[in-house]
Amino acid sequence: MAQASRDQAGQTFDVIVVGSGASGGWAAKRLSEAGINVVLLDAGRALTDADYKEHAPAYTLEYRNRADDRIRETRARQKDCYACTEYNYEWFVNDNEEPYTTAQGKPFSWQGRTRIIGGRTNIWGRQSYRFSDNDFKAASSDGHGIDWPIAYKDLESYYDMVEEYVGISGMPEQDPMLPDSKFHPPMGLNCAEHHVRNVIRKSFNRTLTIGRAANITRPINGRAPCHYCGPCERGCATHSYFNSAFTTVADAIKTGKCTLIQNAMVYQVLMDASGKKARGVSYIDRNTRQLKEVNARVVILAAQALESSRILLNSREGGLANSSGVLGKYLMDHTWVAGGASGEFPDYAQKPSVNGPNRPNGTYVIRFRNRPGEPKHKDFLRGYGYQGGGASNFNYGVSGFGRDYKEAVANSSVTQFAFSGFGEVLPYEDNQVSIDPNVVDTFGIPVLRISMAWKENEQKMIPDMGYAAAEMLEAAGARNIRPFFFLDRVPGYGIHEMGVARMGADPKNSVLNQFQQTHDIGNLLVTDASGFVSGGCQNPTLTIMALTVRSCDHLMEQMKAGTI
Repeated sequence: MAQASRDQAGQTFDVIVVGSGASGGWAAKRLSEAGINVVLLDAGRALTDADYKEHAPAYTLEYRNRADDRIRETRARQKDCYACTEYNYEWFVNDNEEPYTTAQGKPFSWQGRTRIIGGRTNIWGRQSYRFSDNDFKAASSDGHGIDWPIAYKDLESYYDMVEEYVGISGMPEQDPMLPDSKFHPPMGLNCAEHHVRNVIRKSFNRTLTIGRAANITRPINGRAPCHYCGPCERGCATHSYFNSAFTTVADAIKTGKCTLIQNAMVYQVLMDASGKKARGVSYIDRNTRQLKEVNARVVILAAQALESSRILLNSREGGLANSSGVLGKYLMDHTWVAGGASGEFPDYAQKPSVNGPNRPNGTYVIRFRNRPGEPKHKDFLRGYGYQGGGASNFNYGVSGFGRDYKEAVANSSVTQFAFSGFGEVLPYEDNQVSIDPNVVDTFGIPVLRISMAWKENEQKMIPDMGYAAAEMLEAAGARNIRPFFFLDRVPGYGIHEMGVARMGADPKNSVLNQFQQTHDIGNLLVTDASGFVSGGCQNPTLTIMALTVRSCDHLMEQMKAGTI
């Protein structure tokens, strides 16, 4: 390989990777294990086992995990995230110090913004689903948007590779809408879930399966099987769920070829004198507030879609690598818990316990609307899946007082079942992000202005989530069925920001090629969900990781050939 550039401290690097989450961790691991000198920058600090509190009862906390308003004083938006609690709120950004703005009348909840090594993989829901060929070619099916520049066959072997390392538990279902993975043994369904699975298969020809989760159920790579303690977002001392901090990042550092720089707020991509090649990045040290630079032969942005787009938009007026003009546009999320239903199954009650076990997973209903070869829905394109499941809980509404009340609660049980829709959001040009010229964060970096809203397709899909869920629960014999749908649900709650630097075969309508290199600058890649062309209704993380490994393999071929 050609001689790499040197940073100010005299170190030699081949590749800069910005971000240590699902994508950045894989990039660092794949490249450093091949002997490439990598510098991995992250805006956060490394956690230690002392930070993990998954076994700590609430009474050990100062506010007993009951002071949400106190947390919102500094994490007003981050507290929107289900995972942000008194146990771990300091892992998240301080919204007062690192704000963002929104367009008038278009609120957006940018949550799940962490400042720790491993990023969102510390707190994610771990649901891991492959995209199907129908997802990659959705535009050809219904005419909205553009197709991905790849097909399922291009990614299949990379899905296999990632899954074998990460560890995905689940059940094979042989459904082309949701290709099967290389599974660890599945976590078990409970009685109510088995019942609902059988009814909806017989009555509707729909598939309910156990969630496909990045929680291992057999030991791999020194990691112990999940012992059902939960909640996982508080950490995991046994490393039983996939977190890049103690898997891919640890592997990269172990090679001796990866240098980790913590607390590095990357500001801009730096260009060489020709203006055609990236030479490095500038960053602000969170502790000293000093502006620093690091240089390398290749720059990979894997900071998370909105963070990476912010870096590109701050790097040049009008945005770096933006000859197409679409950088920052076509923002997507998923419509999470905007529609669904719940019900009760008294006949399947199981005695609950305050001590668990707590299965860190739920059920998943595979998309059944607008499937290839089947009738199209009259109101909307694409479709949705359901996440949820059944659980037996104490009935705190029983009568009594003192010891009588305690005994009544201890002997009570309410088994509820819920379906919550995860719907695909179509890519629209005017759902976009830009730089707010009037606001900077505490480090002096201009912040993002987000402008996003659900449109007619989403507004027609969301009620269908409620009706269809209630219909299935009714068929299964549930009582007290409560459908819901919220057309005013604020975008962002899916925490699956995608599409703001989309891939494409045509440089005139896309930012990245099929290997996630920018069309304009060959040695600049963006490997997080920025490149997604469409969002599917599946959680994106598994696809992010598979795409990253594929792109890194192609990058190494180019570096070896001397074309980069």
